[in-house]
Formats: sequence, structure tokens, C-alpha cells
Amino acid sequence: MTKVLILGANGKIAKLAEEQLLTQTDHQLTLFLRHANRLSVSDASRETVVEGDATNQASLEKAMKGQDIVYANLGNHDIEAQAKTVVAAMKATGLKRLIWISTLGIYDEVPGKYGQWNHQMLDGGYLETYTAAAKVIEASGLDYTLIRPAWLSNKDIVSYETTQKGEPFKGTEVSRKSIADFVVSLINDPSTEIGHSVGVDQPGTDGDKPSFY
Repeated sequence: MTKVLILGANGKIAKLAEEQLLTQTDHQLTLFLRHANRLSVSDASRETVVEGDATNQASLEKAMKGQDIVYANLGNHDIEAQAKTVVAAMKATGLKRLIWISTLGIYDEVPGKYGQWNHQMLDGGYLETYTAAAKVIEASGLDYTLIRPAWLSNKDIVSYETTQKGEPFKGTEVSRKSIADFVVSLINDPSTEIGHSVGVDQPGTDGDKPSFY
């Protein structure tokens, strides 16, 4: 049994991961989010909801006490500040294992016309902030795994392949359910992909842009 702190627990991928963890494991989950009333608990014996802001180090440290793994499903404009605070809180509490959701394109690793399209779609500072956050995680000294999903769909499938930092990104899309499954696999075997930045896509989805655009 592993104690998992999920930051941004109301996110779509996070909720899928939570459901899978509850049905397939005996792990204890602490669900951290800004507005606790937005989240309902299905198993009160295994889930604890904590209201807090991921840019507040004191709140994070309190939530991190006694945990084994931090899974961060954070985002938006303050992602770099969140990264800095999460790293500081983990160091203060002695936590080492971090699973961090990022985005594709932070290394300019998406090739061809799809790479051009992706950059145009994520223009306006989005990629820059996610790149900055990733640098914070990579320089943290923590046992991190960065996950860089392709464009996300709500398809009810689990089908994915991975690439590593320094390799060209594959595919154009991936289901949220697939990313959740990959997160759960890392929680179940936390020694895998340590210090890696992993691109995740659905095989056979190569093209100039995702099928749903």
C-alpha cells in the first residue's frame, strides 16, 4: 500500500487515475485541490480531500507529511511558480518521488508540420511557462518523471507508446485514459522512468495535426 498525494486532483486525467487506483490497488489517496467542494469522494476509507493552493508551500508541506509519492496534475499560467513551490515543499518534507504532467513541445522535439502546428496552437507564452517549469523539475534533484502527452482526447481506449527526451516526438494525439494508465503504472512501480522526460502518444496517429482538429 502506497500513500499518494495528487495535486490538482479535480483535473480530468487525475480523476481517471484516481478511479483506476481505487479499483485496481489498495493505495491511499490524498486529493489536493483549490476548491474542495468541487470533488466528491467515492471511498472515504481511502481518500482524503485537502483544500489548498499549490503555490502555498506551507499547505503543500502539511499535505505531504507521511506521503510516499507526489503526482502533480497542475497547470495554467502559474505552472512555473507551482513547480518551484512543489520542489521546495518536497525537499522540506524529505519526499523524493514526483510524477509531473507537462506538455509536448517543451524541447522543440515535435517534428515536421505537426511541430509547426503545435507551436502555433500553444503560442502566447504557454510553451515558455511549461518549459520553465520542466527546467525547475529537472534541476530539482528529486526522483522525478516528466510526462509530455500528445494532444488529449476523451476516447475510451488505453493505447500508447513512449519516447524519451532527445528523441523526436511520435504521434499527434493520445487519450486521457492512456495518460492516467501510464501515471498509475509509475505509481505501482515507482522505480521506473526516474529522471526521465517521457513523451506519450497513441500509436498510428502520425500526421500534420490530431484527428479531432
